[in-house]
Amino acid sequence: MRLIGMLDSPFVRRVAVAMLTAEVPFVHEPLSIWRHADKVAKLSPTLKVPTLIEDDGTALVESGVILDYLEAKLPAVAALRPRALPAFHALGVALTVMEKAVQLYYEHHVRGEGERSPSWAARVRGQLDAGLKALDAVAPELWFETAPGHADIATVCAFGFVRGALADKVDFAIYPRLAGFADRAETWGPFRAAPAQDGFRIGPRTALA
Repeated sequence: MRLIGMLDSPFVRRVAVAMLTAEVPFVHEPLSIWRHADKVAKLSPTLKVPTLIEDDGTALVESGVILDYLEAKLPAVAALRPRALPAFHALGVALTVMEKAVQLYYEHHVRGEGERSPSWAARVRGQLDAGLKALDAVAPELWFETAPGHADIATVCAFGFVRGALADKVDFAIYPRLAGFADRAETWGPFRAAPAQDGFRIGPRTALA
């Protein structure tokens, strides 16, 4: 299997960390939909990342669809699914934070002056702040359940993206529990093997503990 996309995308990183956690063999190709658009279009005509390309050439897009497919195929990935309501809650909020953070980043850093909408940006910012506040309220010391799973992975990837891409827009001191949880989780092997860095390629690995 081949995973297409840059790890500074929280959605790409979410899939990568889940696959590393479940010890799923894959080849990572850190292609950007901006800098490598022609290459990505040949693999994923809708220019969506993450894209997972199966061994028969079938391309899957959307992080949720990719993980649903891997869960159906591989018990080790299925084991990452939440089991109880708090983890499901955290997973849903974390995915919302990812979505709103990416929207806000595009609004400020991709769209030109004449294309921006202050009212839209304010709405998205309100949703982002509410999501971060909700995650801060439920952030555990370490893992939402007995072992790291999708809720933990999504939460850390979401916060990592916000911290990296919106550092000038968010006061992280407001979210000490969430920041502490993310800092502790980032020291865990799969997160270290897939850092949220532009252009980083996940290579062959041995121990991820």
